[in-house]
Order: sequence, then C-alpha cells, then structure tokens
Amino acid sequence: MPRPTQAFIDLSALAHNLTIVRQYVPRSRIMAVVKADAYGHGLLHAASALKDADGFALLELDAAISLREAGYRQPILLLEGFFSIEELALFKQYQLSAVIHHSEQIAMMSDSKHHEIDLFLKINTGMNRLGLAPEQFPQTIKELRENQCVNSITLMTHLASADDPLKQERVIQQLQRFEAVTKEYNHPRSLANSAAIIRYPETHTDWVRPGIMLYGSSPFPDKTASDLNLQPVMTLSSKIIAIHNLKIGDRVGYHGLFQADRPMRIGIVACGYADGYPRHAPTDTPVLVNNQRSRLLGRISMDMLAIDLTEIENVELNSPVILWGKGMPVDEVAHQAGTTGYELLCALAPRVEKIALTQC
Repeated sequence: MPRPTQAFIDLSALAHNLTIVRQYVPRSRIMAVVKADAYGHGLLHAASALKDADGFALLELDAAISLREAGYRQPILLLEGFFSIEELALFKQYQLSAVIHHSEQIAMMSDSKHHEIDLFLKINTGMNRLGLAPEQFPQTIKELRENQCVNSITLMTHLASADDPLKQERVIQQLQRFEAVTKEYNHPRSLANSAAIIRYPETHTDWVRPGIMLYGSSPFPDKTASDLNLQPVMTLSSKIIAIHNLKIGDRVGYHGLFQADRPMRIGIVACGYADGYPRHAPTDTPVLVNNQRSRLLGRISMDMLAIDLTEIENVELNSPVILWGKGMPVDEVAHQAGTTGYELLCALAPRVEKIALTQC
C-alpha cells in the first residue's frame, strides 16, 4: 500500500470560494492567482475548479503554457513579466500577458519583432518590491503607447498592508499615490489582492487578483476563513503508524523536547517536514484524530510526528489524522507554528499525493 500521507483537494470548495469573490466584486473581472502550483494545490486541478474566472495570474512561463495547452482561453498574466527577449516569442505564440516593472523589459520590447502583447504596467506606490517609481511613469507609458509591440495597457500596483487592520493609513497612502500618478490616463486598472477585495471596496477596479482566499485561508490575522464564509480546499491527512504508552518522565522525539508528566498514550503519524509540515511547529500545535482535537508532542521529524492520544477515544493503528483542512483550519496550525497559511499550503512536498475530489 502507498504511504498514507495525502492531500485531498476539494474542487467544489475552490469553486465556492470563487463565488465569494464575485459577491465582493460584482463589477470587476477576476484574475485568479494560481502561482506556485496554485498555492500547492495543483495547477490543473485548481484551474478546472476556477474555469469561470476571467483570467489567471502566475509567475512560471511553463505553467502558463500548460494552461493554454489544456485549453484555457482566458487572459493569462505573468506577474514578473518576461526575463529575456527570447521569451517574447512564447508570449506572442501563447497569447500571454506580461507585467512590466522595469526599464530593461521596455528595452527588450523595443528590440522585439513580436507584436500585440497585452501589458500590465506596475507602479511602485510604497511596497518597494517591484514596479516603476512614480516619476518614471509618464515617460514609460508614453514609450509603451508608441511601441508597436503593445496591444493594450492595464495599470496596476500591489498593496503591502491591506491585510493589517492597524495599517489602514498605509493602504490609503498607496491609493493616493496611485491615483495621483494615473488620474490623467484612461487605462484599465488592477489593485486589489484578497485582503483588499474584502476590506477596501474602493480598490475594486477593472481587475482584482484574489489569491489566498480562493484556497480557503483568511488573509487577515483577526478573521478566520469561516468568518468570511471561505471553505478549506486542501486537507492534508495521514494515519497513525505506531502507538506507545509512556510512563512519567519518558521523553518523545529528537532531543526529548517533550517529557511526560503523567502516564500517557501517544501515536506516531506518517507525516514530517519532508512532506511540508513545518519543522518548527511546537508541542500543542493542534491536529484532528478520528475527528477529535489533539496536539503535537515534541519535535517534528523528517517523516513522522508524535501526537497525544491520552484523551482520544477509539484510536488504533491506521486511525485517520488531519494535519490541516476540514475541521482543522490551516491558519490555526500556521499561527501555532509561527508562520502563515500561505507558507504551509505552498510548502507541500512533491512526494505527497494530491487527490482531487470531484465537484458536486
């Protein structure tokens, strides 16, 4: 039998979360973000559930081509654009859109013979990651409008703090900078990520770019996915492969970081950091065993972890364990481990089999 660690991908939950996005932005087009193998969920699995999205956004050129070859005709946006002039031929061949964020890309387009590429011109309004400085914008858009390679131009920026309820002023500042730079130009716009879709309706322009909310994780520290009516898409599960009884003073795992202070029963689960479970998850990180809440004990190993079975009923070898997903929010596990749901989902290891659950 195969190793029991598996990730179940609920396509109906993914489609549901897309409908939640549409409820927030009824007048905007949705560019579903499917970068990093659809946040670890499997690109083609996710695309099948998101087929009603108005477009897809990702970073990897080969993944964009695979979407086209799978028959998806929506706009497909490469969020870091192209990296060489040779790639422009593929952008033209597969009708891919590109984010432009530095002058070297514009120079490549000037030297290219490949026409009719749709561009998203990114402006740095305060995140200081990618994007043209505001003072570069007037000359840059003039050059792009005159460039015969350019088919259309959409103006975009990325909001750095829309997920933080205490930093509303930073969001407002970025919006003001964007408006000041672009107000004289009649081009489509794209500003909102998942957090802005939910909290900042003023960012609902021509295109929105939902990511994490599609996969059933909350973009906020102060709201759960359930609060937002989002459904978990990935359920990472495994089984108990060994059971031990501990005496007072017995230790568990590498370096014996957990020590029993009473007689205990523990289970060893076939999942570890080589599967993508966070090695730094501490004792007391929650898990579900037979749909009952329990906790981790001691240090995570490469292939296994230990859980407390002392108070859990009807547990035996091969009893099911949910590490995150239905009944165990990935955000709760991430918070306990000192990270985010983004990281846990994206870090799922290739050796974990993904099983797509058919849409209802």
